[in-house]
Amino acid sequence: MRLKTALRLGRVSNLPTVWTNTLAGAVLAGADSFGAGLAVMLAAFSLFYVGGMFLNDAFDAETDATERPERPIPSGEIGRGAVFGWGFAMLVAGIALLGWVGYGFAPRTGAWPAVAGIALAAVITLYDWNHKQNVFSPVVMGLCRVMVYVAAALCYSLSLPYALHTGATLMLCYLIGLTYVAKQENLAQVRNLWPLLFLAAPVAYGGWLAVKLPVAGIFWLAFTGWGLVALWFLKRRRKGDIARAVVSLIAGISLLDAMLIAGTGAHSLALLGLAGFGVTLFLQRYISGT
Repeated sequence: MRLKTALRLGRVSNLPTVWTNTLAGAVLAGADSFGAGLAVMLAAFSLFYVGGMFLNDAFDAETDATERPERPIPSGEIGRGAVFGWGFAMLVAGIALLGWVGYGFAPRTGAWPAVAGIALAAVITLYDWNHKQNVFSPVVMGLCRVMVYVAAALCYSLSLPYALHTGATLMLCYLIGLTYVAKQENLAQVRNLWPLLFLAAPVAYGGWLAVKLPVAGIFWLAFTGWGLVALWFLKRRRKGDIARAVVSLIAGISLLDAMLIAGTGAHSLALLGLAGFGVTLFLQRYISGT
């Protein structure tokens, strides 16, 4: 497989959002120090993400042959069977790495990170297999990011605090809104706007954080402002605007992570969320993030 093909299949421009999800899940679980275990976690969740993207193309190959003939499988760059093989292999490798974290790195939470990894792999596969006509597919996609939060948290604590539950719920709401928009990217316009109300939940929570912790308000403003930019693309509705809204909202995942991290008082770590946002936008210029 050529490197260019692998990068396109894996939509690797969005990987920084997975890394900030990992950091947010750990911080919300109470982690205050990070060692080699975090590097292994980042590798594990990167494999889950890229593997899931491979499977997405493999399951969608017939549809892509009509709607996106330029994608690697319909264009003949790589066979569908090979993409399936690589995708499932990466999910298995991700589970194995989480097992290593659970048993090999402090605080050694045992099998639970790997168990969460199995659940994450199952949700990823379910979404890739049945998302085109599934009205609940935005919820399933949101659960993929929720399980990154949970699995990352279980690498540090077996007792998941309220902050983790809150953050995971807000990420679920955000992904429901985002995924609904993404499902429309081959259409001329968004047909219904009510699912976008889910995007309002993290904005409202961030406003409360800004009152409670003024420094967190800076991250809230960044998140809210960028969300308005993405929604403006939807309102304008010129050619390509829905796709631009999708990639903008995807990059915004890191801003939401940053806001949630800032809400714990870990402002220096929240800056890494901002960095993830910037790197995602940069990479999206070269590799499609849709």
